[in-house]
Amino acid sequence: MTSAVSILSMKNKAMQLSVFIATSLDGFIARKDGAIDWLTEADTPDENEDFGYARFIATVDCMIMGRNTMEKVITFPEWSYEGMRVIVLSNTLTEVPKQLKGKIELYAGPLSELIKKLRADGVQRAYVDGGKTIQNFLSESLITDITINTIPVLLGEGLPLFGKVPRDIKLTHQKTVTYPIGFVMSTYTVQNS
Repeated sequence: MTSAVSILSMKNKAMQLSVFIATSLDGFIARKDGAIDWLTEADTPDENEDFGYARFIATVDCMIMGRNTMEKVITFPEWSYEGMRVIVLSNTLTEVPKQLKGKIELYAGPLSELIKKLRADGVQRAYVDGGKTIQNFLSESLITDITINTIPVLLGEGLPLFGKVPRDIKLTHQKTVTYPIGFVMSTYTVQNS
C-alpha cells in the first residue's frame, strides 16, 4: 500500500498542498456560528494590502475546500475563484448547488485517491481551505506548508484552526512577516516523516 507521504513525492514530482489562512490571536478561524466578521472588519488602513494572498494564489492550480467553507464563500458578493479549479469535499452533497454549476467539482472519498487524481491531472500546488478539511489533511500527513496570518483579536471561543492530531506534527519555520497594523504572517514547512 502506498503511504500518503510517498504519494506526495513520487518520482520527484512533488505536489504542494498548502494552507493559507487567517486566525485570531487565540487560534480561531471563525466564531462558533461560522461568522468571520472579526476578520472582514479587521482594521486595515490600506485597502490594497492583501497580506501576501495575491502572491500565494498566483502559485495555485487548484483549491480544495470543505462544504462549510463553500457555504460561507457563496455568501460573499462575488465568486473569488473564477477560472480556478475548485474541489469541494462533501459526503452529503450529491449535486453542485445551481449558483456554482461549472465552478466547482464535488468529491467524496479517500484523500489519498484525490491527490493521486490531481497529480495525474498535472496539479502542482493545491490550496487547502477550511478548518475540518485542513485538520483531515494534516491527520493524513498530506499538508506540505502552512501560512497563518494572525489577526490581533481575542475571540475567546470559536472554531479552532487545529484540533486533535494523531501524533506530533513538527513544523519548520520558513519566515515571519509583521505588518504595522499588528497582523503577523508566519510560514512553515510541515515535516511529514
